[in-house]
Amino acid sequence: MPYNSKMSLKAANINPHYHHTGEQLNEEMMIIEAAKLNPQRFAPLYDKYYKQIFNYLYQRMDDKDTAFDLTGQVFLKALTNLSNYQFKGVPFASWLYRIAHNEMMQLFRSSKEKRAINADISDLRYICEENEEPFFEEYIPAIKKLIQELKEEELQLVELRFFEKRAFKDIAEIMDITEVNAKVRMYRIIEKLKKQLSKLKT
Repeated sequence: MPYNSKMSLKAANINPHYHHTGEQLNEEMMIIEAAKLNPQRFAPLYDKYYKQIFNYLYQRMDDKDTAFDLTGQVFLKALTNLSNYQFKGVPFASWLYRIAHNEMMQLFRSSKEKRAINADISDLRYICEENEEPFFEEYIPAIKKLIQELKEEELQLVELRFFEKRAFKDIAEIMDITEVNAKVRMYRIIEKLKKQLSKLKT
């Protein structure tokens, strides 16, 4: 179904932990520019985002030691390639998440590591809310089944939107797609869920 401005995607509760004001973005950009000239100035970015990136990876692999190692690789790669970073109106974390996702996918392809999907009931409730459906616990198996059947990019979108409650603008930057594309993909996932939930009502 083509995307249009009338298509309804209910705004999820955006996690303020990931939101930056214009002033905060400007301050962060000054730190980044300083770090481009002097790598030692990268420390504030490392301190600010290390926990976020570690949690992002750890929740997807359930192996703490591997998550620690991979987080270190993410920041090393970010520092090495910092001169290529271009500000796009979103927090620096979006770029770090993109690196983290690529590193994680490379790990899964090259080793026996298996991806984990961790979600609690509140995460699944948000999916129903955006679907404008009441949430009932008997829906949980159907929602989990849908999530397990998603393609990798769809799964990443669901994780960022519902598990981390990110704005579509941030999601688009992390996934290297347009904001409209992110909304269209989310809409299609919601439509899949509607079909699954409708089966439970018949």
